[in-house]
Amino acid sequence: MPTHLFLFGGGPPFTPHLRTRFAALTNGGPIAILYVPRTGKDWLGYASIYTEPLQEDGVSSFVHLPLSDAPTKEQLAQLKQCQGIIISGGETELYQRYLVDTELDDIIQSHFANGVPIAGFSAGALVSPEQCVIPKIDQRDGQRLRLPGLALLKDAVVCVHYETWGEAAHLVQSFTEENTSWAYGLADASGIYLQNQQLIETEGTNPVVLSQSRVR
Repeated sequence: MPTHLFLFGGGPPFTPHLRTRFAALTNGGPIAILYVPRTGKDWLGYASIYTEPLQEDGVSSFVHLPLSDAPTKEQLAQLKQCQGIIISGGETELYQRYLVDTELDDIIQSHFANGVPIAGFSAGALVSPEQCVIPKIDQRDGQRLRLPGLALLKDAVVCVHYETWGEAAHLVQSFTEENTSWAYGLADASGIYLQNQQLIETEGTNPVVLSQSRVR
């Protein structure tokens, strides 16, 4: 079964063409939106930036799953029924803590292997590789962190907000230290689609792509 991974350099919405491609792969949903709650923020109001455009592409069902240290049985059951998964943005360390090596991780891995499309925005993109490398600018103590990731993306590292955060040096450092075959620098309002770990399509600002054989 082919795997489908969509990574975006900033927050929502989806870029238009990648959104349509993602929606088509979900067979109408339901789509789970995984997010870390933020104090004082109306999640459902914010989530419309995901849901309303996807509805235009025929998706009618969504499951909103707030992440925590203790997902409920109901939340796990809901995630198991979903035909698409969106990992939202926010504090990357919390996404890593609540997702990696958890019951949710097991379900995500099973879905991904069975062809369920997964999209990661900002923090959701950073946590997708085998190693989640968090730059200083995205860490409350100002320390660059290297943590285990979800390993949806193999043999590659990812940087987000590439231009906004000035991530050129961080991308090269991560690529060198992790010794991966690929590195992707993703700008805001841009995304990439990988099928079976291969870069198939980009949309928005062209990503910075580093590889062991070339740089483009």
